[in-house]
Amino acid sequence: MAKAFDDQQRQPDVTALTFEQRLGLMIDREATERENKRLIVHLKFASLRQTAIVEDVDLRTPRGIDRAFFAKLVDGDWIGRKQNFLITGPTGVGKSWIACALGHKACRDNRSVLYHRLPRLFEALALARGDGRYARLLKTLSRVDLLILDDWGLAPLTGEQRRDLLEVVDDRHQRGSTIITSQVPIEHWHEVIAEPMTS
Repeated sequence: MAKAFDDQQRQPDVTALTFEQRLGLMIDREATERENKRLIVHLKFASLRQTAIVEDVDLRTPRGIDRAFFAKLVDGDWIGRKQNFLITGPTGVGKSWIACALGHKACRDNRSVLYHRLPRLFEALALARGDGRYARLLKTLSRVDLLILDDWGLAPLTGEQRRDLLEVVDDRHQRGSTIITSQVPIEHWHEVIAEPMTS
Protein backbone atom coordinates (compact mmCIF):
# COMPACT_ATOMS: atom_id res chain seq x y z
CA MET A 1 0.00 0.00 0.00
CA ALA A 2 2.92 2.31 0.70
CA LYS A 3 4.14 1.86 -2.87
CA ALA A 4 0.62 2.53 -4.19
CA PHE A 5 0.49 5.69 -2.06
CA ASP A 6 3.88 6.78 -3.38
CA ASP A 7 2.73 6.16 -6.97
CA GLN A 8 -0.41 8.19 -6.33
CA GLN A 9 1.65 11.11 -5.03
CA ARG A 10 3.52 11.23 -8.34
CA GLN A 11 0.37 11.51 -10.43
CA PRO A 12 -0.48 15.11 -11.34
CA ASP A 13 -4.26 14.62 -11.19
CA VAL A 14 -4.32 12.92 -7.78
CA THR A 15 -5.97 15.94 -6.17
CA ALA A 16 -9.07 15.34 -8.31
CA LEU A 17 -9.73 12.15 -6.34
CA THR A 18 -11.38 12.13 -2.93
CA PHE A 19 -9.67 10.57 0.05
CA GLU A 20 -12.05 7.60 -0.12
CA GLN A 21 -11.29 7.05 -3.82
CA ARG A 22 -7.55 7.16 -3.22
CA LEU A 23 -7.85 4.79 -0.27
CA GLY A 24 -10.02 2.44 -2.34
CA LEU A 25 -7.42 2.37 -5.13
CA MET A 26 -4.66 1.56 -2.63
CA ILE A 27 -6.71 -1.23 -1.05
CA ASP A 28 -7.56 -2.69 -4.47
CA ARG A 29 -3.90 -2.67 -5.44
CA GLU A 30 -2.88 -4.31 -2.17
CA ALA A 31 -5.52 -7.02 -2.59
CA THR A 32 -4.38 -7.68 -6.16
CA GLU A 33 -0.72 -7.86 -5.09
CA ARG A 34 -1.54 -10.36 -2.34
CA GLU A 35 -3.63 -12.46 -4.71
CA ASN A 36 -0.83 -12.52 -7.29
CA LYS A 37 1.77 -13.52 -4.68
CA ARG A 38 -0.50 -16.28 -3.36
CA LEU A 39 -0.99 -17.61 -6.91
CA ILE A 40 2.77 -17.58 -7.55
CA VAL A 41 3.37 -19.56 -4.35
CA HIS A 42 0.61 -22.07 -5.20
CA LEU A 43 1.92 -22.57 -8.75
CA LYS A 44 5.51 -22.99 -7.58
CA PHE A 45 4.45 -25.65 -5.07
CA ALA A 46 2.20 -27.38 -7.62
CA SER A 47 5.12 -27.94 -10.04
CA LEU A 48 2.73 -28.35 -12.95
CA ARG A 49 4.40 -29.97 -15.94
CA GLN A 50 2.78 -27.68 -18.48
CA THR A 51 1.72 -24.05 -18.39
CA ALA A 52 -1.86 -24.70 -19.38
CA ILE A 53 -4.96 -22.73 -18.48
CA VAL A 54 -8.58 -23.77 -18.84
CA GLU A 55 -9.39 -20.75 -20.99
CA ASP A 56 -7.08 -22.17 -23.69
CA VAL A 57 -8.76 -25.59 -23.84
CA ASP A 58 -10.15 -25.99 -27.36
CA LEU A 59 -13.39 -27.92 -26.95
CA ARG A 60 -13.82 -28.06 -30.74
CA THR A 61 -10.95 -30.56 -30.95
CA PRO A 62 -12.43 -34.08 -31.04
CA ARG A 63 -11.42 -35.33 -27.58
CA GLY A 64 -14.85 -36.51 -26.47
CA ILE A 65 -15.21 -33.77 -23.86
CA ASP A 66 -18.72 -32.57 -23.15
CA ARG A 67 -18.85 -28.76 -22.78
CA ALA A 68 -21.27 -28.81 -19.83
CA PHE A 69 -19.21 -31.44 -18.02
CA PHE A 70 -15.98 -29.52 -18.61
CA ALA A 71 -17.63 -26.35 -17.26
CA LYS A 72 -18.42 -28.27 -14.05
CA LEU A 73 -14.80 -29.40 -13.83
CA VAL A 74 -13.58 -25.83 -14.27
CA ASP A 75 -16.00 -24.67 -11.55
CA GLY A 76 -14.02 -26.83 -9.11
CA ASP A 77 -16.93 -27.79 -6.89
CA TRP A 78 -15.86 -31.43 -7.28
CA ILE A 79 -12.60 -30.56 -5.51
CA GLY A 80 -14.55 -29.11 -2.59
CA ARG A 81 -16.52 -32.36 -2.43
CA LYS A 82 -13.24 -34.34 -2.50
CA GLN A 83 -14.16 -36.27 -5.62
CA ASN A 84 -11.67 -37.83 -8.02
CA PHE A 85 -11.32 -37.63 -11.78
CA LEU A 86 -9.83 -40.01 -14.34
CA ILE A 87 -8.63 -38.83 -17.75
CA THR A 88 -7.95 -41.64 -20.20
CA GLY A 89 -7.21 -41.71 -23.90
CA PRO A 90 -4.50 -42.42 -26.45
CA THR A 91 -1.16 -40.65 -26.50
CA GLY A 92 -1.31 -37.09 -27.77
CA VAL A 93 -4.93 -36.16 -27.02
CA GLY A 94 -3.91 -33.72 -24.28
CA LYS A 95 -4.61 -35.62 -21.04
CA SER A 96 -1.66 -34.09 -19.15
CA TRP A 97 -2.38 -30.66 -20.59
CA ILE A 98 -6.02 -30.74 -19.43
CA ALA A 99 -4.98 -32.04 -15.99
CA CYS A 100 -2.45 -29.19 -15.66
CA ALA A 101 -5.04 -26.65 -16.83
CA LEU A 102 -7.45 -27.86 -14.13
CA GLY A 103 -4.59 -27.74 -11.62
CA HIS A 104 -3.78 -24.16 -12.61
CA LYS A 105 -7.45 -23.20 -12.18
CA ALA A 106 -7.46 -24.82 -8.73
CA CYS A 107 -4.39 -22.73 -7.81
CA ARG A 108 -6.23 -19.61 -8.99
CA ASP A 109 -9.11 -20.66 -6.72
CA ASN A 110 -6.67 -20.65 -3.79
CA ARG A 111 -6.46 -24.45 -3.51
CA SER A 112 -3.27 -26.39 -2.89
CA VAL A 113 -2.22 -28.52 -5.87
CA LEU A 114 0.62 -30.95 -6.44
CA TYR A 115 1.58 -32.58 -9.76
CA HIS A 116 3.57 -35.81 -10.07
CA ARG A 117 4.31 -38.15 -12.90
CA LEU A 118 3.69 -41.56 -11.34
CA PRO A 119 7.01 -43.14 -12.43
CA ARG A 120 8.95 -40.27 -10.80
CA LEU A 121 6.71 -40.30 -7.72
CA PHE A 122 7.49 -43.98 -7.19
CA GLU A 123 11.21 -43.15 -7.42
CA ALA A 124 10.80 -40.29 -4.94
CA LEU A 125 8.90 -42.52 -2.51
CA ALA A 126 11.60 -45.22 -2.74
CA LEU A 127 14.32 -42.64 -2.04
CA ALA A 128 12.28 -41.13 0.80
CA ARG A 129 11.88 -44.57 2.36
CA GLY A 130 15.67 -44.94 2.35
CA ASP A 131 16.51 -41.57 3.89
CA GLY A 132 13.70 -41.31 6.44
CA ARG A 133 11.46 -38.81 4.62
CA TYR A 134 8.80 -41.35 3.60
CA ALA A 135 6.21 -40.43 6.24
CA ARG A 136 6.69 -36.71 5.56
CA LEU A 137 6.26 -37.16 1.81
CA LEU A 138 3.10 -39.22 2.31
CA LYS A 139 1.78 -36.50 4.64
CA THR A 140 2.43 -33.84 1.99
CA LEU A 141 0.65 -35.92 -0.65
CA SER A 142 -2.34 -36.48 1.63
CA ARG A 143 -2.83 -32.83 2.56
CA VAL A 144 -3.09 -31.10 -0.81
CA ASP A 145 -6.54 -30.22 -2.09
CA LEU A 146 -5.76 -31.64 -5.55
CA LEU A 147 -3.15 -34.25 -6.39
CA ILE A 148 -2.45 -34.86 -10.09
CA LEU A 149 -0.96 -38.28 -10.86
CA ASP A 150 0.12 -38.30 -14.50
CA ASP A 151 1.10 -41.22 -16.75
CA TRP A 152 -0.54 -44.08 -14.85
CA GLY A 153 0.20 -47.52 -16.23
CA LEU A 154 3.36 -47.04 -18.27
CA ALA A 155 4.67 -50.29 -16.77
CA PRO A 156 3.31 -52.98 -14.44
CA LEU A 157 3.65 -52.04 -10.77
CA THR A 158 6.09 -53.77 -8.45
CA GLY A 159 4.95 -54.92 -5.02
CA GLU A 160 6.50 -51.87 -3.40
CA GLN A 161 4.87 -49.50 -5.90
CA ARG A 162 1.47 -51.14 -5.29
CA ARG A 163 1.87 -50.59 -1.54
CA ASP A 164 2.98 -46.97 -2.08
CA LEU A 165 0.04 -46.26 -4.36
CA LEU A 166 -2.36 -47.82 -1.85
CA GLU A 167 -0.90 -45.61 0.91
CA VAL A 168 -1.30 -42.47 -1.20
CA VAL A 169 -4.85 -43.28 -2.31
CA ASP A 170 -5.94 -44.44 1.14
CA ASP A 171 -4.47 -41.35 2.86
CA ARG A 172 -6.32 -39.09 0.43
CA HIS A 173 -9.71 -40.83 0.71
CA GLN A 174 -12.27 -38.13 1.60
CA ARG A 175 -9.42 -35.71 2.39
CA GLY A 176 -8.67 -34.40 -1.09
CA SER A 177 -9.28 -34.85 -4.81
CA THR A 178 -7.05 -36.70 -7.23
CA ILE A 179 -6.75 -36.55 -11.01
CA ILE A 180 -5.20 -39.60 -12.65
CA THR A 181 -4.25 -39.58 -16.33
CA SER A 182 -3.60 -42.75 -18.28
CA GLN A 183 -3.35 -43.99 -21.82
CA VAL A 184 -4.35 -47.44 -20.55
CA PRO A 185 -8.10 -48.13 -20.77
CA ILE A 186 -9.61 -48.67 -17.30
CA GLU A 187 -10.58 -52.26 -18.11
CA HIS A 188 -6.84 -53.08 -18.43
CA TRP A 189 -5.74 -51.46 -15.16
CA HIS A 190 -5.68 -54.79 -13.33
CA GLU A 191 -2.89 -55.91 -15.67
CA VAL A 192 -0.89 -52.80 -14.69
CA ILE A 193 -1.49 -53.37 -11.00
CA ALA A 194 -0.23 -56.93 -11.58
CA GLU A 195 -1.55 -58.17 -8.26
CA PRO A 196 -1.71 -61.96 -8.37
CA MET A 197 -5.15 -63.39 -7.71
CA THR A 198 -5.52 -65.40 -4.53
CA SER A 199 -8.15 -68.01 -3.89
